[in-house]
Amino acid sequence: MSKVKYYYDPENLSYKKISPKRGRKIGFALLFLLSAALFGFLGFIILLNTSYLETPKDRFQAREIQNLSINYKLLNKKIDQIEEVLGAIEDRDNNIYRVYFNSEPIPMEQRKEGFGGVNRYKELQGYNNSDLVINTTKRVDVLTKELVIQSKSLDEIIGLAKGKEKLLASIPAIQPVKNEQLKRMASGFGYRSDPFTKARKFHYGMDFTSPQGTPIYATGDGTVLKADNSLSGYGNHIEINHGFGYVTLYAHLSKYNVKRGQKVKRGDVIGYVGSTGRSEAPHLHYEVIKDGEKVNPLNFYYGSISAEEYINISKIANQENQSLD
Repeated sequence: MSKVKYYYDPENLSYKKISPKRGRKIGFALLFLLSAALFGFLGFIILLNTSYLETPKDRFQAREIQNLSINYKLLNKKIDQIEEVLGAIEDRDNNIYRVYFNSEPIPMEQRKEGFGGVNRYKELQGYNNSDLVINTTKRVDVLTKELVIQSKSLDEIIGLAKGKEKLLASIPAIQPVKNEQLKRMASGFGYRSDPFTKARKFHYGMDFTSPQGTPIYATGDGTVLKADNSLSGYGNHIEINHGFGYVTLYAHLSKYNVKRGQKVKRGDVIGYVGSTGRSEAPHLHYEVIKDGEKVNPLNFYYGSISAEEYINISKIANQENQSLD
């Protein structure tokens, strides 16, 4: 029950009852209804942003978002494992494969380098899980780039391996005359006495004394450059280009078993021992040229003799005796 209000009338010296006007009552009623509607609307908005008022669609979307968040976290764990495996491959690539093939390692800064410039992930910003999604996407992009770099590196390693295999087959790595067919090692690489002038001069090859007609073997894979007597003093001789800067020369032959331009393999018979040209007795004069410079052939016999045989030949070859050419 509403309170009754009075006012004092000084003329009549009495209290009179206050009767509110009808229009004012209607105004208060409208103000009350408007306030109630406003507070109701605000309350509805607040409820929409809480979990107390969810539609089935809202609940479904919330579960989808939660599932996506869980899947992204699982994906990051898998990326951790992939990065660990790839890191091990990169380590072997830099510290084993490339070291073996004398190739420069790929800097880790280059392998792990990200993507600069334009913001590639702008469209992923502004969502509840944007940080998680952007971080995962960045990691996948970097991982993809690392895999491309590693794939190209392994392609290069395969090429180097094939080249290495060809190199190993091409290096002149055996004696041109078999030990059982040798009479003796007459002279080695270094200063020797000339058989004709008796003067001391540098001998640029090794002389293998063998009977006339003893087979001579190609010491590595290659292509015959010469099979003639065009070089003064060498008589009938053969030159083989092995590639990789290696050339071998076989001199004083009695006859050839190959011709210019022919491909040969290590161990093929290319000619026979003789005494043509400037020669004192049947023997093979053998030279190894690397990058245009004549080097000691003794350093290349690891493919056909034992360590003990190498020591014995080395002792004989290093004696400053008389050469046979």
